[in-house]
Amino acid sequence: MTRHVRHAAVFCALLLVALLVNATRVQVFESRSYDDNPANRREVIARYGQPRGDIRVGGRSVTGSVDTREQLRYERTYAHGPLYAPITGFASQEYGTTLLEHAEDPLLSGTDPMLSPFPLWNDLARSQSPGGDVVTTINEAAQRAAYQGLGARKGAVAAVEPATGRILALVSTPSYDPAVLSGNGPDVTRAWERLNGDREKPMLNRAVRQTYPPGSTFKVVTAAAALDAGVIEDLDAPTDSPAPYTLPGTTTTLDNESKGCADASLREAFQWSCNTVFAKLGVDTGVRDMTATAQAFGFNDTGVKIPFPAAQSTFDTTVDRAQLALSSIGQYNTRATPLQMAMVSAAVANNGQLRTPYLVERTTTKDGDTLRTAGPRPARQAMHPMTSVRMRELMRDVVEEGTGTNAAIRGAIVGGKTGTAQHGVDNTGTPYAWFVSWAQREGEYEPKVAVAVVVEDAAADRGHISGNGVAAPIARAVMKAVLGR
Repeated sequence: MTRHVRHAAVFCALLLVALLVNATRVQVFESRSYDDNPANRREVIARYGQPRGDIRVGGRSVTGSVDTREQLRYERTYAHGPLYAPITGFASQEYGTTLLEHAEDPLLSGTDPMLSPFPLWNDLARSQSPGGDVVTTINEAAQRAAYQGLGARKGAVAAVEPATGRILALVSTPSYDPAVLSGNGPDVTRAWERLNGDREKPMLNRAVRQTYPPGSTFKVVTAAAALDAGVIEDLDAPTDSPAPYTLPGTTTTLDNESKGCADASLREAFQWSCNTVFAKLGVDTGVRDMTATAQAFGFNDTGVKIPFPAAQSTFDTTVDRAQLALSSIGQYNTRATPLQMAMVSAAVANNGQLRTPYLVERTTTKDGDTLRTAGPRPARQAMHPMTSVRMRELMRDVVEEGTGTNAAIRGAIVGGKTGTAQHGVDNTGTPYAWFVSWAQREGEYEPKVAVAVVVEDAAADRGHISGNGVAAPIARAVMKAVLGR
């Protein structure tokens, strides 16, 4: 009898060992595969089992969470969704996350280890910390001014603080309400299909993810390159520039919208946006120096993140002399995001120093304790400080006496540059209207804001589309909002 009991005990012990081995295999060695299995909904249920942290603008939350009482309990909500969509992106139970919702997802969802003093305990207990908050650099008044200024037109606005790189406004129109994508029902599917099928691309962030030919606003870069290279020493000296100008090695001629550009000085050419002067100036400066200056401003940089990635702005480094002439007036293969052109204007305003742009001021716990701050941002010298002084002088002339008078603000010093960029097959598309600028209060030491505006579908006859008429008033409204005018 004892022998049978002993055999049964050994058999039970073997079964227990086998059970422990199998449990170890499942919970330790194969846990990752089970976690990643699409059929495992535990992680998804836990993810939406608590409210998501908030994105904040000017001390107020522009996002929230609503309790649906369903299995995926909390859905994302958005205050003024279309206004802030180019910043927040969306957080969808069905389609994932984009923009800040994606870049800061670990913090917002509560999975960031910094949210818990004992992250290992959370792993063992399968608990989750409350989601943290993201405090943005956005100036609410500037954001609204840009959005209202664009109105029903297709375009984008980017505004930055020159001395720090803080992004003050990011607007893209047409926009959309991210809330329509928050849940997982048939309405969300229909909204997704509608938004993706819309020819106007409302989910495209034109301020940072779309590049355009910058047109004459790129003449800021060309003028800076020529001054740095010593090609131009006197702003008021004749430039020996014919009008029309024959592109080197071709029979193609380039002309101007303005009169009196033949042999114009750099000051006159910048003030009245003479294509012929700047095309020749780019050729005289040469590919090497033009490329060096463009890249110092941020062109051809593939690593711009704010914290979500921005599209690469490009200046072609393999051009011949004729192509260089066109590139130097912001055409040919030259492409830029509105954020990039705001950075160009900011560098001029900041004594030639370009600060890395950023959108997140700090992150906090739900209780308001700071986790991370932006800290000092790296800077690079885009041009010689003396060149920036002369560029500010040229940009002021544009607003005070030239093609950008619609940007003038009483009680403020404003510099700017207009642009009208051709595009499409044989330049048949509606020209893009551009304006880049900076502004400071009279009596203050440094500019407070730099802005870039692009309007794709200016509501005017093709021959009357201009950066001054279409884009400059929008830039003016944004600058006034920042200056508090």
